[in-house]
Amino acid sequence: MTQSTKQPSLLQALIPLLALIIMLASSVYFFGEDSSYGPNQIALWVASGIALIIGFKNGFSWAQIEEGITDGISVALGAMLIILAVGSLIGTWLLSGTVPTLIYYGLELLNPSLFYAASCIICGVVALSIGSSWTTAATIGVALMGVASGMGLEPAIAAGAIVSGAYFGDKMSPLSDTTNLAPAVAGTDLFSHIRYMGYTAIPAFVISVVIFLFLGLNADTNVSLVRLEEMQSQLSDTFNIGWEMLVPLAVLLYLAATRKPALPTVFFGALLGGAWALIFQPDMVEQMAGETGLLAGIKVVWLAMSDGTTVSTGSTNLDSLLSGGGMVSMLNTLWLILSAMTFGAIMEKLGLLKRFIQGMLKASKSVGSLITGTIFTCFGANVLTADQYMAIVLPGRMFKEEYARRNLDPRVLSRTLEDSGTITSALIPWNTCGAYMFSVLAVSPFEYGIYAFFNYLTPLIAIVFAYTGWTILYLKPESDAQTQNA
Repeated sequence: MTQSTKQPSLLQALIPLLALIIMLASSVYFFGEDSSYGPNQIALWVASGIALIIGFKNGFSWAQIEEGITDGISVALGAMLIILAVGSLIGTWLLSGTVPTLIYYGLELLNPSLFYAASCIICGVVALSIGSSWTTAATIGVALMGVASGMGLEPAIAAGAIVSGAYFGDKMSPLSDTTNLAPAVAGTDLFSHIRYMGYTAIPAFVISVVIFLFLGLNADTNVSLVRLEEMQSQLSDTFNIGWEMLVPLAVLLYLAATRKPALPTVFFGALLGGAWALIFQPDMVEQMAGETGLLAGIKVVWLAMSDGTTVSTGSTNLDSLLSGGGMVSMLNTLWLILSAMTFGAIMEKLGLLKRFIQGMLKASKSVGSLITGTIFTCFGANVLTADQYMAIVLPGRMFKEEYARRNLDPRVLSRTLEDSGTITSALIPWNTCGAYMFSVLAVSPFEYGIYAFFNYLTPLIAIVFAYTGWTILYLKPESDAQTQNA
């Protein structure tokens, strides 16, 4: 705050947030599953306008606010570029037969009654290996959604299982950027942080798998083998199916596991998928091109990367499943992210977010209420800033001093930041993570959020531990700077 600007009141901090909540609820009421295709964006813009009025009243100039918006949006630019690259990857992997092959073998290997639990575990293992929930959802997740469709299973539950597993693996992986960010903000080391997170993450994951197992065993799984065989036959008639089609996936997972930068890794995966389409799916490419020749094939791959792939198998459901991708399919997601980041940036620049958090601190008398307040603050930051990184960094900076004052081990703060800041991001439709999952899984967070058990069980377990005192660590009295080994 400069000398010419005033500190906002708690009421001023709450007004834009309450306005946004009311408008988003109205958006869902009026437009349902279409609310993220424009209405939510408008709600974010109107809420941003309300925040602007408060900022002008408190002495901020438009130049100051515009600078804050630019800085805020820049935080998400890397994520937005990755989203565009993922759009291209999905388009070429559909064309190359990579995703159809995964679906084909998935139909062959996965038992319908065990599907939800198996999907959660598979995504957990993959995300743990590569450190990315996004890559997991865009590759294995897309294929598993296809398998779920083939088995006649509930897409919302399948998406919830994929998101639960992907975020467990991401959270516990030393390769994950958020897993590295949280201990850095809190002031502890990476591996102590990961070991300490196990107290909340592992029980939440185990409970989630058990619930998914129960849902699978009690679901209507009377899937006709004839139906599955028919789907496999349509896939094999349309694409050349074979294990060699999985090479682009193997290469992508290797690059991710060796910590190569995400953007070039994903885009290289898209290009490799295009090359695989030219080599292994010549009939499909020729059919889409309407002519023969290498140049015609390159044109088809080019369009797959930009506009996506359109497949005709003779089955409406299968055509819908195997058609999509391309950068253009991600434009609505980018619109949502830009709108949300604008709102979050304005709230931060005007000090409204900080004032909201200060109000929480005053009410945090005990350690339990402090940790609970941190969890809700991280969730609120996810809602307001629409970015999981901001939901880790901002509360981490603001609560770090208070945790130190109460002699709490820095691992308590780092775990709490991840238990909420990372985990709840996928539950919010306009958050970068929620919008991304919607784009690749084609299921709204409003639908899969109910079944993303891990993503809300983790903060709930953290709150229980906070009030019971179990696993809560304190620094040794003789040295406030000392961090105990896990």
